[in-house]
Amino acid sequence: MRWIKNIFSVVILTFLVGCNTDAKKSTIDFYYWRSNYSINQAEKKVVDSLKSKNVYVRFFDVDKKGGKISPVGVIQNFDAEKLNVRYIPTVFITNRTFINTTPDQVKILAKDVYNFLSETAERGKLESFDEIQIDCDWTKSTRENYFSFLSELKYISRKKLSATLRLHQVKFKDREGVPPLDKMVLMCYATENPTDQSEKNSILDLDIAKDYLENLNNYPIKLDLALPIYSWAILTNHLGDIKLINSFSEKDLQGKPVKKIKDGLYEVQDDFFVENFYVSKGFKIKIENISSELLMNTKRFIDQKLPYNYHVIYYHLDSKFLKTIPTEL
Repeated sequence: MRWIKNIFSVVILTFLVGCNTDAKKSTIDFYYWRSNYSINQAEKKVVDSLKSKNVYVRFFDVDKKGGKISPVGVIQNFDAEKLNVRYIPTVFITNRTFINTTPDQVKILAKDVYNFLSETAERGKLESFDEIQIDCDWTKSTRENYFSFLSELKYISRKKLSATLRLHQVKFKDREGVPPLDKMVLMCYATENPTDQSEKNSILDLDIAKDYLENLNNYPIKLDLALPIYSWAILTNHLGDIKLINSFSEKDLQGKPVKKIKDGLYEVQDDFFVENFYVSKGFKIKIENISSELLMNTKRFIDQKLPYNYHVIYYHLDSKFLKTIPTEL
């Protein structure tokens, strides 16, 4: 009987350990951040297979130039019938939009954003939506105008309102302020400036993220988590000038006259074009990407910080990078 009890104890212990080490199961959603709405079969298949319920579609940006605030980069050919999901219209607003903006201008901006967003949704056959998301990297100097904008937009639209949250806005929340919202999305990427020529991965370095998010569990608003599944190229010329090429991977260098210096770093051996950009012999090309392992480790860290279940939102829905998604998350 003693050996039966011992086996039983081992089984129970194994079960408990397994339960403690398993990551939280999260619903998988996506951002769509391209200017032309075009869903291919690979993208549709992933959305369907992951049973994604929500897709956050960037409808347009808002910027201020010469003192004039206007929409730019409006999405083309949006068609809500392409995917069987709940769409959340998303608007990116530059921080400078709120610099030296009067309270009356803020109210007008909220009304204009909602009206243009509604028109864009109607053109895309999105008959109804119950949430709007705003993406803005606000600062201490703009927080009053930005927070007033959020309150006004929520009042005008009578819809749920969410917003994005940067890493520094978590670490320095006492300085940056906390928006008047019930839900936000933590953008867990852009940990470094890609123009700094650092050895670190500027898309996501987990050690840097951990430093910024040390007190994440104290953030007073419920969060979802945005993780990156993209890659890019950082081109450096002979003078040290840098150009960033989005949606670029090492596959795009196949057949090109480049020499591999080390993992992710190449030197141009002869002149050629990269995405319509002319590169000369001697240019350096650094490729930064995200591995499935890094995504899993990042989520395990966030699981320790957030005591509740949350959605994972991948940035962004593009068949070029869908293989990055972990099979277990």
